[in-house]
Amino acid sequence: MSTSTLTARPALDADYLRSVLRLDGWGTGVFGVVMLAGAAALSGPLGLPTAWSIPFGVAMVGGGLALLLIAGYPQLVPGHATAVIAVNVVSAVALVALAFSGVLELTGLGVVFLLIGAVWVAVFAGLEARGVRRAGL
Repeated sequence: MSTSTLTARPALDADYLRSVLRLDGWGTGVFGVVMLAGAAALSGPLGLPTAWSIPFGVAMVGGGLALLLIAGYPQLVPGHATAVIAVNVVSAVALVALAFSGVLELTGLGVVFLLIGAVWVAVFAGLEARGVRRAGL
């Protein structure tokens, strides 16, 4: 018998996934605020135009809030956890593609910045996938 929420496994398994989701949420939200507050200042050193930094920052703040909401549900929903992993994987691939596509005239520091972001997001996708497996979802 399968269920649509996490109830059949020990609380420890759910706690691990919740912790990773919360850490991802806070990190994403804080980074979004940095992107918003520092959009103009980061433009020169990174080559990332303010017109890109601001929407990225807004999306990251919203994404961080969504992650915190998902982590705070009384019962974790498998579809939500799977969606988080998928969004993180797509984001990691998109950051790598953007770093090397030439769409933006990034500085060397800007390329490194995007690649570090891609690694960061991919690590969270892996941690969240581990959490889903541990929880038996």
